[in-house]
Amino acid sequence: MNARTGFPVVVAAPSGTGKTTVCREVVARDAQIEFSVSHTTRAQRPRERDGVDYHFVSPGEFARLIDDGAFLEWAVYNGNRYGTSWAAIDAPLAAGRDLLLEIEVQGARQVRAKRGDARFIFLVPPSFATLRERLERRAEDSAGEIAARLELARHELAEGAHFDYAVVNEGLERCVGEVLEILAAERAGDTARLRERHAPGPVIAALLAG
Repeated sequence: MNARTGFPVVVAAPSGTGKTTVCREVVARDAQIEFSVSHTTRAQRPRERDGVDYHFVSPGEFARLIDDGAFLEWAVYNGNRYGTSWAAIDAPLAAGRDLLLEIEVQGARQVRAKRGDARFIFLVPPSFATLRERLERRAEDSAGEIAARLELARHELAEGAHFDYAVVNEGLERCVGEVLEILAAERAGDTARLRERHAPGPVIAALLAG
């Protein structure tokens, strides 16, 4: 029997912050954590794999899963539904694996209410100008959609104040290293120094003031 029970790690961020890239690097470099594969009604993108990147389901199937109580959390983001099922987290945690949930702030709020063992990391861009540049560089959205994402980001930052940590994604290597350091500290039960360094309040206030 495995003596250790894993814990959920929620990572959320405004769109364009680089959350997915950071999360993939963290999982690739930390043998003790794995991805939780979410369900979504969003259309599958090129190079995405069903059951690996997401479980892609129809709106009707997603609604049925809600009615069945299948989700730990679910939320609507940019017109699509996303959710983390209980089935996706129970077995890995029981086997002693930590589980990374890459979700939206709405979902993070639900996890906070249901899972007292979860840790919460909020990724933020260095500035709103950087965030705008990243969204424009992706070339996935119209100018109107980018403006809407930036406005949504300002609202999401208010939710970030309720997270355990805020980490600025100024560069991939540095950001991934800081997240890995946080995970190691959480496993060791020695978090005071890092929780002070990455306290969300000062980090978010500096971003909004910039």
